[in-house]
Amino acid sequence: MNKKIALIMVIITSMALAQNGKQVFETYCWGCHHQSAVAFGPSFMQIASKRSAEEIQAMITDPESISKILGYKRNAMPAFRLTSQELEAITAYILSFKPKSDVIQTTEKKAK
Repeated sequence: MNKKIALIMVIITSMALAQNGKQVFETYCWGCHHQSAVAFGPSFMQIASKRSAEEIQAMITDPESISKILGYKRNAMPAFRLTSQELEAITAYILSFKPKSDVIQTTEKKAK
């Protein structure tokens, strides 16, 4: 496949996933979380700078258990039953708020 076509497909897929993630956010998360400001729960920017995709997904699907593993004494987040597509979309959307400096550091660590 032509490299330009492959790049275009990746961009289109990423845009679609981000749009789906935004829809999941507006449906399930908006009441307690905001993208960059603290609300009842931490902002997506805070979450993305501290958590991996796996930790984010575990917190969405089983917050009571993962809260204990992560060292929290309490948990106010309910468990959500999302489709695998919704879970992937909201995870990608949350991680899109990772500060750019964190992304650069993570990329450099993986390269070593």
